Amino acid sequence: MKKAFFVTILLAFVCGCSTTPKNIVFQTSTIDALLAGVYDGNMSCGSLLKHGDFGIGTFDHLDGEMIVVDGEIYQVRSDGKVYMADLSLNTPFATVCNFDPDMAIDIKPGSDFKTVEALINTCAPNPNLFCAIKMAGHFKIMKTRSVPAQTKPYPPLSDVTKNQPEFEMADISGTIVGFRCPAFVKGINVPGYHLHFLSSDHTQGGHILSFETTSCSAQIDVLNNYFLTLPPDATAFAELDLSKDRSQELNSVEK
Repeated sequence: MKKAFFVTILLAFVCGCSTTPKNIVFQTSTIDALLAGVYDGNMSCGSLLKHGDFGIGTFDHLDGEMIVVDGEIYQVRSDGKVYMADLSLNTPFATVCNFDPDMAIDIKPGSDFKTVEALINTCAPNPNLFCAIKMAGHFKIMKTRSVPAQTKPYPPLSDVTKNQPEFEMADISGTIVGFRCPAFVKGINVPGYHLHFLSSDHTQGGHILSFETTSCSAQIDVLNNYFLTLPPDATAFAELDLSKDRSQELNSVEK
């Protein structure tokens, strides 16, 4: 039987692990592979949940935005609707953890993306650690996007997002889920903030482009262990030139 190939950074649960390990960011594949158009899933949603109950990602063929919260996986497709993800669905890229917050922060009314970033940076000042971020409350404005499923030959992600469906919501309650990643993960994950949204009634959401709070609080889980697994037998991944700097592509895709 073939064994999966693992790249491990600060692997904390090789020995003496608990059934729900804490302080570990688990990730499958890399952001640069996704940017280059590697959209074939390499891990099932069911397997992903074994590594975390909280996180974000996407689905096989780039079929929408993934939100993992409270051990459930939600799929925001390009029609703007939210679906419960079947655990047999695969993901080509996802980041999860077992959410165990270290601190709670009140967010002032009228705060936008940049204001929240600055506040979290003040409360969790070590930029070289990961932070899992969960914000729950009411939002005056929430602007998101999703991405449509792709067919082969897959275009790069920057081409897909040129015509991405965007959704503007007003006066809406829900939860923001995501991560602040250190600068040194450039090419592997998204340095800085990467956040997704799920409405309280589980009908709307997506990758966050902008927001403004009405009443909101945040919980932060500071994480100091990182586990990365790569597709072991994927031809598309094996043929990638991952030496290319895709920073500008990532910026256009994320913002």
